[in-house]
Amino acid sequence: MSNTLITTNKITKFAVKEFLNSLQLAAKVDRQLDSQFQKIGATVNVRKPVMFTSTDGATLGAPSDIEEVSGSVTLDKRKKVHFAVTSQDLTLSIEDFNERYIKPAMIELAQQVEIAIAESYKQISNFVGTPGTAPSTFLEVGEAAKVLSKLGVPSGGWCAFYDEDASLALANGLKSVFPTSISTKAIEEAAIGRYSKFMLYENQSLSIHTVGVATGTPLINGSDQNVDYKTNGGEWEQNLSTDGWTADTAGILKAGDVFTIAGVNSVNRRTRISTGSLQTFVVKEDVDSGSATGPATLKISPPIITDGPYQTVTAAPLDNAAITVKTGAGGSEHKQNIAFHPDAITLVMAPLDMPTQGAQASRESFGNISIRTVSQYAIGTDTTTYRFDILFGVKSQLPDFAVRTTS
Repeated sequence: MSNTLITTNKITKFAVKEFLNSLQLAAKVDRQLDSQFQKIGATVNVRKPVMFTSTDGATLGAPSDIEEVSGSVTLDKRKKVHFAVTSQDLTLSIEDFNERYIKPAMIELAQQVEIAIAESYKQISNFVGTPGTAPSTFLEVGEAAKVLSKLGVPSGGWCAFYDEDASLALANGLKSVFPTSISTKAIEEAAIGRYSKFMLYENQSLSIHTVGVATGTPLINGSDQNVDYKTNGGEWEQNLSTDGWTADTAGILKAGDVFTIAGVNSVNRRTRISTGSLQTFVVKEDVDSGSATGPATLKISPPIITDGPYQTVTAAPLDNAAITVKTGAGGSEHKQNIAFHPDAITLVMAPLDMPTQGAQASRESFGNISIRTVSQYAIGTDTTTYRFDILFGVKSQLPDFAVRTTS
C-alpha cells in the first residue's frame, strides 16, 4: 500500500532543509528573497547604503546632497532537477525517500548556486597573492585582511574560502587553531579554522580564471576619465579608454582580469585618505584591442571617483599613465580564492509561479531561499515525476567588501 505520508508538500519542506544544509558560500553571503512571482530575466533592485561627508564649524550651511542609488540584480539563473520514481518507491518512509532522492537533488541545486557565487569573482577588484602559487602562510591570509582593513570595511563576519590545494597548505600551517562551533553541516565539514580576522573554509566550487592575452605596453588614453557616483554608482562601473595593447588581438583582456594604473592609489572608503597602495581595477567584460595603436575600451570596477562621500581613488589617471596587469601571464589559469564581508555579495531568489493544470505543486520559502516542487503521475508507466526548481541571481553589490587571493 502506498505511503500516504509522502506528499508534495512534505517533500518540499524536506527539500528546503536539505538545500540549506548543502550551502557553503551561500550560507555566508547576503541572501534576499523577492516576494513577487518572477520569470527568468526579471530585474530586482537592491538599494545601496547612503554615505555622507562632514563639514567644519558651527554654521550649518547647505545640506549634504543625498546620493541614493540602487543596484540591479538580474534573476538570470533558472535551475532544476527532475526524476521519476515508481509506485513502489513511494512506499518508502519520508525519511528514506529524503535520503535516497531529495537530498541528492538539493545537493545538485545548491552546487549550482555555489558556482554562481564563486563566479562573482569577476566583479571583485581587490586582489592579492602570486599567480601560480597557492597561499599557505599567515602572511598571505593577512594580506587579504589588510586590504579590507585599509579600505575601511566593517569588521565582523569576515570569511575566506580556499581551493583544495590552498586549503591543505593552510590547514597544515594553521593546525594549532581550533575551529569554532558552527551549526550548518556543509560549513562545519569545510571549516579550517579562524585566522587573521577570517573564518577559513575549503570550497570545491571556486572558479578558475583564464588571463587574457595581456600583451603590449598598455597606457591610459586620455585624461579626466573620472566619473560621479550618481551616474555610475548603481552598477559600480565605468568605461575606461586605453591603448598600447598588442593591436588587433581578440581577448586582449578577459572578464576578471585585474590591473593597476600608475599614480592612482586607493582610498579608505570611510576616511577618504590614501591607503598608500595602488587601486586595483577589475575588467568586467572580455575586450579586444583595435588596430594601429592597440586601443581598447575597458568596462571596469570600481569607478574612478575622485571626491565626495563615495570617493574611490586619490586622483584620476593621467594621459599615458602605465597599466600593469596583476592576474598573471597571458593565457595562464589560476584558481580564485575569495574572502568577504557578508554584505559584499548578494544572492537574490524569487518564488516561481505555481502550475494549475495537470500537476500537484508546492512551494516553500525559508531563510530567504525559495524552492518549488511539482509532481505528476504517468499512468502509462506507473511512475511519478518530481521536479524541483529555483530562480535566482547573484551580484557583488559591494565589491569593495571582498578580496580575491589567487592561487
